[in-house]
Amino acid sequence: MDLWHALVLGIVQGLTEFLPISSSGHLELVPRALGWSQPEGSASQAFDVALHFGTLVAVVVHFRTDLVRYVVDGIRAMRSPKAASADGKLAWLFVVSAVPASVAGALFNSFIDDRLGTPIVVGWSLIIFGLVLFAADRMVGQRDLSSVRLRDAGVIGLAQVLALNPGTSRSGITISAARAVGLQREAAVRFSFVMGIPVISGAFVFEMASLVNDGVPDGLAQAMVIGASVSALTGWLAVAGLLKLVRTRSFTPFVVYRIVLGVVVLLVA
Repeated sequence: MDLWHALVLGIVQGLTEFLPISSSGHLELVPRALGWSQPEGSASQAFDVALHFGTLVAVVVHFRTDLVRYVVDGIRAMRSPKAASADGKLAWLFVVSAVPASVAGALFNSFIDDRLGTPIVVGWSLIIFGLVLFAADRMVGQRDLSSVRLRDAGVIGLAQVLALNPGTSRSGITISAARAVGLQREAAVRFSFVMGIPVISGAFVFEMASLVNDGVPDGLAQAMVIGASVSALTGWLAVAGLLKLVRTRSFTPFVVYRIVLGVVVLLVA
């Protein structure tokens, strides 16, 4: 893989994994638009591992203090459920919310790779789920993270299954679901980002297992390092930037971007 391609795709992955505009959709569209040949087989898997590792590092670094608290309180809650703290309960709700997408991804991985990700599917998904985000963001939500219950985690977790379709956006659909159950914008974004850690970790482990068997293709190691490093940096900037943005702004700019891009993709396709 050309190192310039690795740099660009690292930027795309880092930004679009956390902004509600679909990382998988953009990773399908950008190489097509620029006429780049796509790596195949073990080379594609290896580069995907690098990109997922970068975005995993980004979100873990940003929420490191919160994650330590969730892990510690979550373990205490497991030992003594009746005395569980609010953070301990929330830690297990994050785990619950990751189950539906993890199971669906494991069961339908081949179908997703073979049938989804075409420009037509990506274009329509950008538009439809952009409108879903627009509608959900117009709902009045004043609840914070401490108010999240099992039902809320289940609803948001089921919504995350839709993100297996390229063009939906994992962050976009989970933020939409969180807003629909009444969470305020910043709480919805925080829940979306933290609940994504188990799913991103799962994708990384799944792809890593295949990579261990096949080995890193010759000449790809440098591209992987560049892709991972750039996706980690841009991912961290996207997380911090979106959390700051939603304190004073709505998600409308992202909705407009999705619709415009979706229309362009459909016209070209």
